[in-house]
Amino acid sequence: MMEKEKLTGIERELVLQYLIDGNVPVTLTPIEEPISSNSDDTETEIKALTTQIFPVAIKGENIKVKKNGTILLENPVQSVANFANKTVKVEFYFNRVGLYFISEVQETKKGLSIQIPDQIERIADFEEDADYDFSSVIYFDCKSRRDLNLKCVPFEGVELFVRPVWKNIALEYQKLAKKLLEDFVEQAKQEKNAGNGIQLIPVCKYLAEPHNFKLEAMENRVKPFSILFVDHERLVVGMETQACTFFVNDEYGIKLSFSIKRGPILSRDIFVTSSVNKIYRSADGLHSCVDFKYTTMQEEDLRFLFEKATSTLLS
Repeated sequence: MMEKEKLTGIERELVLQYLIDGNVPVTLTPIEEPISSNSDDTETEIKALTTQIFPVAIKGENIKVKKNGTILLENPVQSVANFANKTVKVEFYFNRVGLYFISEVQETKKGLSIQIPDQIERIADFEEDADYDFSSVIYFDCKSRRDLNLKCVPFEGVELFVRPVWKNIALEYQKLAKKLLEDFVEQAKQEKNAGNGIQLIPVCKYLAEPHNFKLEAMENRVKPFSILFVDHERLVVGMETQACTFFVNDEYGIKLSFSIKRGPILSRDIFVTSSVNKIYRSADGLHSCVDFKYTTMQEEDLRFLFEKATSTLLS
């Protein structure tokens, strides 16, 4: 089923009946649809209104779907009221497959409603094997002797191998970030294990700012961890707390992969062992950051990492 991105008429009817029969949670995201200069057979580009607008999740018990394809929003969260008369992207899962459609939130005497259009599409499957300048894999648990293969990719909004600065944290979240930083610095003084502490800025950014939750092409797919900081001493990654199965002092084998832009060698992999030095939590407990401190590394790899890190971090 659904080999193509757009659903056929029969598939749409199956999805519609699925929405009618079950308490299916959906997410709404306001969008803008730029007018194309060439409207013939040109797909409309869909963009969020601003980078500060995040999807709003609506529970299945707050939704009633009628046979004519109208979704009634019953007692929705307050933030949804701002979506009245706006075009939104509606996303949900059907048998673990991510689907979406574009429609307008209409304001009626009975409240807010959304009409399901003829066109329902599959959420695009974006491959994580992008050509990153740097990525890593936590591939081995030294304690249990288990292979892990946990992929880590750069976190959007954090530039690696550049000195972190406080202004990179959005202004409206700097108060919360400052409180987290003060707590982490106090802990570091007592534990004496944070090094120069420069990694705490991207950690606080990750834990203080809201995360733009996105439905995937397939439900429950394992997501890569987010790389927040890396230098010649440590690797710091962020993740949802429910995915954090690490414990302080446990050791892991990690592969650090670099894409070499110049020279005959296209890439360089560095294999290290690392211990979990510290685990940081967000105020709501939903997200965590794990600070891996290298314990063993080849001398030539240490030299490579030191030069790459200190050429910018210490400049």
